[in-house]
Amino acid sequence: MAAGPTVKQIFQAYPDKIRLVVKNYPYKYRDFARMAAEASLAARDQSKYWEMHDILITRSPKLDRASLISYAQELGLDVKKFTESIDKGAHAKDIDADVKLAESIDLYNTPTFYINGQQVVGERPFEYFKKIIDEQLNKK
Repeated sequence: MAAGPTVKQIFQAYPDKIRLVVKNYPYKYRDFARMAAEASLAARDQSKYWEMHDILITRSPKLDRASLISYAQELGLDVKKFTESIDKGAHAKDIDADVKLAESIDLYNTPTFYINGQQVVGERPFEYFKKIIDEQLNKK
């Protein structure tokens, strides 16, 4: 199966037409998933969310603390702020709220997308998303 588009690509294809909300649902049985979620939000604090997101996806499973710090260096982040953020769990409440939401709707698979309530589970080609989004936009 061909790899689907990234969330960023979908969002960029519809500038000013759709709202994107990203939630974290770190897999509890995967080493470093929680720390990787912290890293993405720590990078967001420095306006590098998508850059960190892309690195985490392409370099998984290398998501240990040392790797995350090296990715922050590579992105030109303030490494001291980044490291302090992941070490103290600065975004733990946000991640906990996301996990609670996922559990409340019986979400078990990632990625999962919701387009005006329509659930799309797993990677899909861009045209798949485009069809659903275009249908939703045409309803308005």
